[in-house]
Amino acid sequence: MTILFEVILPVFIVIGFGYLVAWRRMFNEVAVDGLMRFAQNFAVPVLLFVNVARLDMAENFSIGMWVAFYSGAFASYFIGWGLALYWLKRSPEDAVAIGFCCLFSNSLLLGIPIMERAYGAEALAGNVAIIAIHSPLLYTFGITMMEVTRARGQSLPAGRIAMRALSGVLHTPLIIGILCGVAMNLLMQAGLVMPEGFWAAAEMMARAALPAALFGLGGVLYRYRPEGDGKAIAVCCLASLLVHPTITWSLGQLFQLPVGPLRSAVITASMAPGVNAYLFASIYGAAKRVAATTVLVSTVLSILSIWFWISILP
Repeated sequence: MTILFEVILPVFIVIGFGYLVAWRRMFNEVAVDGLMRFAQNFAVPVLLFVNVARLDMAENFSIGMWVAFYSGAFASYFIGWGLALYWLKRSPEDAVAIGFCCLFSNSLLLGIPIMERAYGAEALAGNVAIIAIHSPLLYTFGITMMEVTRARGQSLPAGRIAMRALSGVLHTPLIIGILCGVAMNLLMQAGLVMPEGFWAAAEMMARAALPAALFGLGGVLYRYRPEGDGKAIAVCCLASLLVHPTITWSLGQLFQLPVGPLRSAVITASMAPGVNAYLFASIYGAAKRVAATTVLVSTVLSILSIWFWISILP
């Protein structure tokens, strides 16, 4: 119970507060959108920049951790995609969007604050290593799958599809923040010393990222009312909250991952699909109601998923 009250609930109380003020019309949709734009386009990219710039890449980039986490993610995708296409008889585009809901964990807005509260700021290195390739890899995969699906029967060249996917990824602020952090990391290893004032300003922005994002997430979730498509929503919740962390934990045991990388991989895998799952569905106009409701329902259910995995991890 200590884990629930001291680690998990504070994060969800901030989300709940954002939900409450949006529900009571004390914070309208324009304000919520503005706050989320600040968080996702500026503060969170700066947070990622600071963490990646100071990351010891040689020590913290564990291939075994990546394989364990992303094997679970892609297995969840294909389970969700296959069930949506062949069992639920959804359209191919809907199946890709539903698979993406199963694939994309909320590694940043939920994963980072939960991990920090559970194990301390020094335990975030593994999470940052996962996040460093999370959006580039999964967005590239998702966009490619959707473009291939939409191009069925057409003669679009593979290079054109690849360029669409790459362009979409490289224009994402989170990716820009990560790439800038990698560049700064390499420059610092080469001897560059940045003024203390630079890091002080960056850290001020970074400290604003998570509270703003969590509060704004609550406001965004208020829009996603549970409705219809119960089977598809259940598939997404089970794949993202049960299949993904279970596969990740099993492979972590097989690879004998150290405690730090194992915690980062499993805790991140136990997170609900993020708002990006809905944004992806919205971009393509596919399974939007499923994605929106899944984000809301799975975020609430993830309290139990996170509690379970933190309880059994060393």
